[in-house]
Amino acid sequence: MINSDEFTNRLKKILDYYDLSAALFADKIGVQRSSISHILSGRNKPSLDFILKITAVFEEVDLYWLVDGKGHFPKKTANDDYSSTPTFAASTSFDGKKIQRIVVFYTDGTFDEYYK
Repeated sequence: MINSDEFTNRLKKILDYYDLSAALFADKIGVQRSSISHILSGRNKPSLDFILKITAVFEEVDLYWLVDGKGHFPKKTANDDYSSTPTFAASTSFDGKKIQRIVVFYTDGTFDEYYK
């Protein structure tokens, strides 16, 4: 179950990050402006459709982060954090196949993707 207060805080972070008013944000994701107002005030909880609209429009918003605070916002990419990104030689291959992507799954349900 979604904690409304924590979800509201994450939604406010998204608005601040993109420097959007609640009305502009509602227009961008295609919902009524009152929907945003009701969620921000704690009157209503977000629907799955609402959450999916956010992640569809704003690719930097991680679904798991938005729903339960696990993960990162904005999403980390392979180029974001070189200190924790494994490095591979350009010729690294297995049975003649070159590595394209590595996905690391963590016990808390989050994951990181690393692209070549």
